[in-house]
Amino acid sequence: MKTWFKTASVLAITAVTALTSWSAVAEYPEKPITMIIPLGAGGSHDLNARVISSILPSYLGQPVIVKLMPGAGGQTGTAAASKAAADGYTLLFTHNYIDQLQQHVAKLPYDPTKDFVTVARTNYASPSLIVKTDSKFKTYEDIIAFGKANPGKLSFGHSGNWGAFMVPGAMLFSAAGVNPQLIPHKGGGPAMQALLAGDVDVSMGFNSSISGQAGQVRPLVSVSSEPVLDGVPTVADKGIGGVANSGTMHRVVLVNRDVPADVLAKLRKAFVDMQQDKTYKNLLNKLGENAAFMSGEDYEAVRQEQSEKYKAFTASLAK
Repeated sequence: MKTWFKTASVLAITAVTALTSWSAVAEYPEKPITMIIPLGAGGSHDLNARVISSILPSYLGQPVIVKLMPGAGGQTGTAAASKAAADGYTLLFTHNYIDQLQQHVAKLPYDPTKDFVTVARTNYASPSLIVKTDSKFKTYEDIIAFGKANPGKLSFGHSGNWGAFMVPGAMLFSAAGVNPQLIPHKGGGPAMQALLAGDVDVSMGFNSSISGQAGQVRPLVSVSSEPVLDGVPTVADKGIGGVANSGTMHRVVLVNRDVPADVLAKLRKAFVDMQQDKTYKNLLNKLGENAAFMSGEDYEAVRQEQSEKYKAFTASLAK
């Protein structure tokens, strides 16, 4: 009798534990979700995140809180996300340069591929070289001519070392034979403010941040093979198309790779469902951004390709 009672008790406890565990996953999310951005305020990620955080709660049933954590070229916020519990309540809204390039040029306190898995690529963007509207530089050619005539005097403010502005910007200037001062900032927003304050001669911006400046900045050339802004030439138009693809920034949402499979599936489905939301599309359009969505499953393969490409790219710079 005692043996039977003990066995029955164990089975009952096991069943209750299993049911409780299943319920916890099934009820996700039960509280607000935090979306960490490893960049500063006012940049394109910040602006895109405000759109996502206003629409995504309709598909998850909980608020999405945007948390800006700039620093160390994106490493501060990324490290914080890597240390968060693998419960799906902390997301990382980042881009391909921070995610897959930095590991080849710096010792990181995390392993981007092992620590994170893709929820979704929300869209992509190509930056444009910009100056203040009242700048003495009226064209891309003006900048290059000044840089060549005044070595080391042209200042280029970017969004952080090995980030979405530094890489295409450095390649663009290198192709033109110009060696500017590279001045890092904690994201595209701070880089834009430095340009507007006159602290740097030239910077870069994505459509959303450029359109938000109400005519205070002038784009001169887009680092793309296809038109990005009306009336603005591309590097392909200028005959320097070899750097066109270097400017493609993928905006991606990641989560701790150890998150339960059911939670990951629910997050991925929410982002897929959001693509059909007319308000979401309209808000992105107002920012001047596309809605070129890629599922988390598909982007995972792209991440591996990026890592190999960036490894070869950074190795070539060391030669």
